[in-house]
Amino acid sequence: MTTRWNRKDLLGLRELSVDEINLVLETADAFKQVGTREIKKVPALRGKTLVNFFVEPSTRTRTSFELAAFRLSADVINISAATSSLSKGETLKDTAKILEANHVDIIVLRHSSAGAPQFLAERLRSSVINAGDGAHEHPTQGLLDAYTIREKKKRIEGLHVAIIGDILFSRVARSNIFALTKLGAHVTLVGPSTLVPRDFDKLGVSISYDIDKVLPTADVVNLLRIQHERQRKEYFPGIGEYIRL
Repeated sequence: MTTRWNRKDLLGLRELSVDEINLVLETADAFKQVGTREIKKVPALRGKTLVNFFVEPSTRTRTSFELAAFRLSADVINISAATSSLSKGETLKDTAKILEANHVDIIVLRHSSAGAPQFLAERLRSSVINAGDGAHEHPTQGLLDAYTIREKKKRIEGLHVAIIGDILFSRVARSNIFALTKLGAHVTLVGPSTLVPRDFDKLGVSISYDIDKVLPTADVVNLLRIQHERQRKEYFPGIGEYIRL
């Protein structure tokens, strides 16, 4: 039976089924060809309005959403915290309600607080896409990473994927874990003990604090940056220890 996308929102990958993840990856295959054409547009979102509402700074993610929306023929509005009424004390909910009152169809939200996209999704008729919320999830990055692995390796099931670096504070790591384990990959998390807590093994992954033992058997290596903006100082072991991984 053909899988259909029946969700109003995209808030995280933990809640998606394998069929839903595969549907997104297969749809992306078709749309990727649009970028190679002379005229890089299709009418999939013609007549729809999308707002990129980025309360946290972003270059790559916001640009990616903006380009994707343009290529799907949507009308696009970009809002940052500094240029919105949030800077004057207006609440996130009230700002979003005003956007909805102006018949916005899709709100792409990046926020420093985990759960902010879900908070809005439960209160709005507009669709909400999570573009990263605190250290919770970054579902579109997780889908992109899964797509890239599948494209380069021709499969995901059975691969050994090593995710290395600041796992504790990385929303990308969590989305990758949810997507890749559902798609049949064996995932190993590698980093300093302060940044890779043991309880992550409850997510169906392996944990190692020795990169030299993991790399020889890894089919894919995913390197994460240090999440300075979300860390507390006591969690970071120091540059020397981090490099010695």
